Amino acid sequence: MSSLRTLVFFATPAHSCSYLPGRDATTMFVDPRAKVSKRLYSQLTALGFRRSGSHYYRPHCEHCNACVPVRLDARAFRANRSQRRTWKQNQDIHYRLVPAQFTERYYQLYARYITERHKDGDMYPPSRDQFLSFLIEGATDSWFLEMSLGDELIGLAVIDVLEDGLSAIYTMFNPDHEDRGLGTLAVLWQVEEARKRGLPWVYLGYWIAESRKMNYKTRFQPMEALLDGTWQAFSPEAESG
Repeated sequence: MSSLRTLVFFATPAHSCSYLPGRDATTMFVDPRAKVSKRLYSQLTALGFRRSGSHYYRPHCEHCNACVPVRLDARAFRANRSQRRTWKQNQDIHYRLVPAQFTERYYQLYARYITERHKDGDMYPPSRDQFLSFLIEGATDSWFLEMSLGDELIGLAVIDVLEDGLSAIYTMFNPDHEDRGLGTLAVLWQVEEARKRGLPWVYLGYWIAESRKMNYKTRFQPMEALLDGTWQAFSPEAESG
């Protein structure tokens, strides 16, 4: 089994940034041949890495630090008025946590979500191979949170369990139910689940100030960001106001 001391890292050539148009990006990857345990995965996450399928990566751009790793303090979190309203308005939703797996039902939800919500992104067009490589391969204590109305699956959140928290990998939902705020609901559920498990953090991936799609993350407070190699209290909305 690999450790932080024995890991080998690779950097990709510069490529078009997925988040900031007109910019180039470089990504650092853990050697895909490495055997990454749950402990090592947790350590990598604390260093700002994310998992995409069997790949562990983090941005490594020479002249840009726009991608900021952020995590939510589950123990101290208190929902704001909007988040409480979202939770209350979705009392009819049923939740079920199941091991990460491929089913046609999951894929159809994913395919519709990508097609209708992210047609301008690098995940379009969706495919079954893409679903498998992104969400199933490399799974380490990985789970799907089903959000259902009766027999209808309307949302699915992909969650990894780490030694010190939950990692929110991805959330998708039926666009017909966009007004329900299912992305917010998935984070609220993960906060409660982290508390039940006695885990302090919910890792929310990267926040980018110039990306409107990332704005929702900083509405969850108190939050920490990995800045200059140290996790620090982070509230950009408060700072800008």
